[in-house]
Amino acid sequence: MVNDPIADFLVRLQNASRVHHERVTVPFSSMKHSLAELLSQEGYVGEVDRSTSGALRVELRYGAGGRPAINGVKRISKPSRRLYQGVRDIRPIKHGKGLLVLSTPAGVLSGSEARKKRVGGEILFEIW
Repeated sequence: MVNDPIADFLVRLQNASRVHHERVTVPFSSMKHSLAELLSQEGYVGEVDRSTSGALRVELRYGAGGRPAINGVKRISKPSRRLYQGVRDIRPIKHGKGLLVLSTPAGVLSGSEARKKRVGGEILFEIW
């Protein structure tokens, strides 16, 4: 049993991209689906769809020279330690080259979207 399904999802994405897999399949949950959709919108992963067996299938993206779009992931808020940030404390990640993902009352948002909507929330992870 996985204690932290978001961390498991992120590690699966990172490991699959490091060994140049075309796609990765993870157990479905609405939270993972919304995270995958956000990562797809931001260009870190490709197409996201739910398979007939109830799993979430995520297509991975690669840049020039076969470099993975996902270079690193850092889980911030964990089940044992929840961390929250107000809208005034949201800062760019890796000098604007990374992405901060938050769970807010307005849904799962990137750091820039959360600033635009003027809403804070739980910091889920950073990705670059």
